Amino acid sequence: MNEPSRHYPISSRTFYFRLLRHAFAAILLLLCSLALGMAGYQYFEHLSWLDAFLNSAMLLSGMGPVDIPKTSEGKIFAGFYALYSGVAFLTGVSLIVVPIMHRMMHLFQWKQDR
Repeated sequence: MNEPSRHYPISSRTFYFRLLRHAFAAILLLLCSLALGMAGYQYFEHLSWLDAFLNSAMLLSGMGPVDIPKTSEGKIFAGFYALYSGVAFLTGVSLIVVPIMHRMMHLFQWKQDR
């Protein structure tokens, strides 16, 4: 939870630690999403771990799959993973942007006479 607008803005050092924590959470989310996609591609499409990594990374970054799914289960997984990847990517970006936006709004709204 961030500090309310009536409190003095946090120091730059504290802000950078907060930003680092948020970046770590975003990286953790993306790594877990990548692992989920790799496991799904390996299980449903029987791809090698390297090919599963490539397909998962491409879908997670919004580029699209490299190997077209061949099984019905693989197609269903790829569809749901693509939908999930879009949400996960936007969530990861939001985790990094939110502390910056909060600090900017806090500095604009804070008044020294409070």
